[in-house]
Amino acid sequence: MKIRRMGDVLRLSVFRSSKYIYAQVIDDKQGKTLVACSDTTMKFPEKLTKTEKARRVGREIAEKMKKLKITKVVFDRGPYMYEGRVKHVAEGAREGGITL
Repeated sequence: MKIRRMGDVLRLSVFRSSKYIYAQVIDDKQGKTLVACSDTTMKFPEKLTKTEKARRVGREIAEKMKKLKITKVVFDRGPYMYEGRVKHVAEGAREGGITL
């Protein structure tokens, strides 16, 4: 399904590279990124797998969204299938209380 860029709805966009995962909330109406998070900027006290880091990125972006009183977004997985790390970001955001 293709995401239509509607100005009314905020979008949680996910990008993954072979090593890292990035998530950002975008307001298409203003053309601005409101919140961003990645596993490159987060500090992890223990060694985690990439999927565990992705889930933590989802939870972290959910916390940042709650501070801005954002509770509902559209999940934009981009060209990636909804599995693995992409799915874990979405599940982490849901665990943080965000409606996708």
